Amino acid sequence: MFKINNLQDNDDIRIADAKAGMKVIEYMSDLSVMPHTAITAYYCSRMNVRKRQLIIDLKNNEYTVSLGSMQWSVGDVEAVADVKGVGDFLGKAIKGSVTKESGVKPKYKGTGVLVLEPTYKHILLEDLSTWNGGIVLDDGLFLACESKIQQNVVMRNNLSSAVLGNEGLFNLSLSGNGYVALESPVPKEELVEIELQNDILRIDGNFAVAWSKELEFTVQKSTKSLIGSAISGEGFVNVFKGTGKVLMAPVRNLTTASATSMIK
Repeated sequence: MFKINNLQDNDDIRIADAKAGMKVIEYMSDLSVMPHTAITAYYCSRMNVRKRQLIIDLKNNEYTVSLGSMQWSVGDVEAVADVKGVGDFLGKAIKGSVTKESGVKPKYKGTGVLVLEPTYKHILLEDLSTWNGGIVLDDGLFLACESKIQQNVVMRNNLSSAVLGNEGLFNLSLSGNGYVALESPVPKEELVEIELQNDILRIDGNFAVAWSKELEFTVQKSTKSLIGSAISGEGFVNVFKGTGKVLMAPVRNLTTASATSMIK
């Protein structure tokens, strides 16, 4: 038996979201500061730059988390490698090498509680059933998911344009039914959700955070001719085509990263 005190019941902590045994806690202010960082910490709390953590109550369920993200656990918690053999390890290592995600991710199961490392990013809890059973992520967004969810690496349909557009060729895809936790540089309140019904979305820049697996994703010239692209001032754009939805950041958000480096 165990009891956790002064965590979720702390006056300085609020529960920002909770789904499927996962809770996102948010520290309303940073109280562990030194005199030379107090001013920065104060203004960070005013501007929603706060530490956040994911707490997972296992309840005999199994969760897969990002490599190195576990901070502590209590109770009957067992960590197992998500590898079925040498061949599976090599395959996942190769998949991990083409994305910014680790190919081999640890799984945790049991009846205890698992707490992940704090982050200054925003933690989003997404239900895959609202994504028609599949979602594709921008690099580095995966934090955790129910282990019944399948993970795969998907490749752009248009390789040459992806290279010319200075975009990655591969992305992590999550399929099935269940919940996933994502680390986003932008809060959910500011993410723009665009629903497509046999239509096309063009984005100038890497603003898309996640998109439906069923969408066709390519990188194309902004116009059909090089002269037209030069006149428009745009080169290549990310193109999402079909039926599904896209989560898009409204601006390039560097505030969180900058504040984190200042605090450290």
